[in-house]
Amino acid sequence: MNPRFQLDVFEGPLDLLLHLIKKNEVDVHDIPIATITDQYLAYLQLFEQLNLDLAGEYLVMAATLMQIKSRLLLPPVEGEEDEEEDPRLELVQQLEEYQRFRAAAAQLGDRDVLDRDVFRRVAEAPGDETRELPPLRALDLADLIDALREILRRLPEENAHEILGERIAIADRIPWILERLRDGEVEFARLFDAQSSRREVVSTFLALLELVKMRAVRALQSERFGPILLALAVPMAARDA
Repeated sequence: MNPRFQLDVFEGPLDLLLHLIKKNEVDVHDIPIATITDQYLAYLQLFEQLNLDLAGEYLVMAATLMQIKSRLLLPPVEGEEDEEEDPRLELVQQLEEYQRFRAAAAQLGDRDVLDRDVFRRVAEAPGDETRELPPLRALDLADLIDALREILRRLPEENAHEILGERIAIADRIPWILERLRDGEVEFARLFDAQSSRREVVSTFLALLELVKMRAVRALQSERFGPILLALAVPMAARDA
C-alpha cells in the first residue's frame, strides 16, 4: 500500500483559489471561472499523483466550481437575463472574507521579523565587495508546486504511470538534498536529472517540501518566474563555526 501524506501546502481550498487568481493576474470580482476551474482540477490531479491526502473540503470546492461553470455556460432563460444573480457572487464573498482574515494574520506575523522573507545577497568576488546582487524573496510551497508541474511536464510520456504501486522513499532523499546544498545554492531544476523517473522526481520533491516546511531549506527567487534557488537555512560554514 502506498504511503499517503497530509496536504498542508495550502491552508484550504480558498487559499488554493487565491493562489490561482494571483497567478492568473485576474480580479477576484471577475473570476474567469472556466479557466480557474480547469486549473483547480489540474492541481487536485497533481496532488493525487504526489500521494497527498486531500481534505474533503477540496473536493466540495471542486464540485462547487464545476456547478458554477456549468451555470455560466448555460444560456439564460428568456426574460430572466437581468434578474438572475451572478453564480460567482457567493464564492467572491467567501474569498473576500478569507482575504481579510489572511491579511490580518499576515500583519500579526510580520511583527519583528525584519529580513525573514526578503534579504540581500552581497557579492563575494574579490575587489567587488560593494556590489550587491538583486534582493531575494522567500517562496512559499505553492510556488514550488508550480515549479514541479513544469518538471513533470518534461518527463517522457511512457513514464506517466511509473509511481503506481511503488513506495516513495522520502527519508532516502532528505540527506541527499542536504548534501547537494552543502556547498551553496542550487537551482530547483538541477535537483532533477533529465533521466530521472517520475518516481524519483516525486520522491525528491516530497523530501524538499518536508525540508522547507521544517525551515531547514529556503526556496528563494530574485524575480517572479525567475530561477528558483534552494539554500540551507543555516549554511554549513555557520554550523561548523
